[in-house]
This record gives sequence, structure tokens and C-alpha cells, in this order.
Amino acid sequence: MIVDSREMEQKAVMEVAALMCLAARTSPKGRGTDNLLCRVLSGKDLEQLAAEMKRYGEEHGLPFFVRDSGNMSRTQAVVLIGTRLNRLGLQSCNFCGHEGCQEAEKAGVRCAFNAGDLGIAIGSAVSVAANHRADCRVMYTVGRAALNLGLLGEEVKIAFGIPLSASGKNPYFDR
Repeated sequence: MIVDSREMEQKAVMEVAALMCLAARTSPKGRGTDNLLCRVLSGKDLEQLAAEMKRYGEEHGLPFFVRDSGNMSRTQAVVLIGTRLNRLGLQSCNFCGHEGCQEAEKAGVRCAFNAGDLGIAIGSAVSVAANHRADCRVMYTVGRAALNLGLLGEEVKIAFGIPLSASGKNPYFDR
């Protein structure tokens, strides 16, 4: 049996994406509270995401959204990682700038642990991609478009996307 390298590369990218989701899920979290959600997009869903990135960039005069949407044509899959916003109920942590979670809730600020846990999960995920030599880049633009499309559900309020590519040159390096 002969299998074309493109087919094997696509399969490898999807396997890396699965391992990235595993790394994000098992990453350390404040009080062991898991507010993360991961999804992997490819094919038509990836095209829809790219279209939303372009639309949003053009509508809001943000050329980097349009530029990043162009990167999606050289992307085999995108790992989305987002977080729900749920306070951890810690006494006097003050990381959000308020005295405890009750004061933070009154002020309408977000829990610093939710964003911190998301960052740790993203770092764990991209380390998996690096260990498998998959080209990737953490992109706010991808996360914003995913939130606009509701791809992570209504509860997720902060998200980033990590496009993955298996190609001769990293499409996310000199954009």
C-alpha cells in the first residue's frame, strides 16, 4: 500500500490536535476547577471561521484579522481553547484588583484565575505541537471569530485559536 504524504500529514495534524486538547484538559487549574472547553475545526468549519475573521476585520477596520484569515487557507486544523467565567470563591486573593469574589462580582470584573488557567492550558497545548514539529501560532483573531460564531457555546467568554500546519514553511512566521 502506498499512502500520499499529504494524507499522512493531515492525519498527523489531527492526531496532534487531539493531543493538544488532552494537554489543555489535564493542565493545572486553580482549585482544580475546570472551566475550559476545547474544539478542533477542519474542512468547511475552518473555511467558515476564516470567512468570519475576514468579515470582522473588514467591518471593524482591523487589517490583522484579514491577514490572519488568509493564513487559514494554509491551515489543516485549528484547536480552539476557551474558558467559561466562573469565580473560584477564594478569600482575599485580590488578583482581579478587588477584595474577594463577592466584591469582584459587584464590580463586574472577570476572575483572574479563569484567564490564567486558559493561558496555562494554551501553553500546554502549544508545547505538544512543538514536540511534534507541527507549525502553530496562538491567535486572538481566531478566538474572537470563534466566539462570534458561537463555536464554543454561549458560556465561553474568552478564547484563542491555535492553527496547525504541516508544510515546508511555517505560514504563521513571517506574515
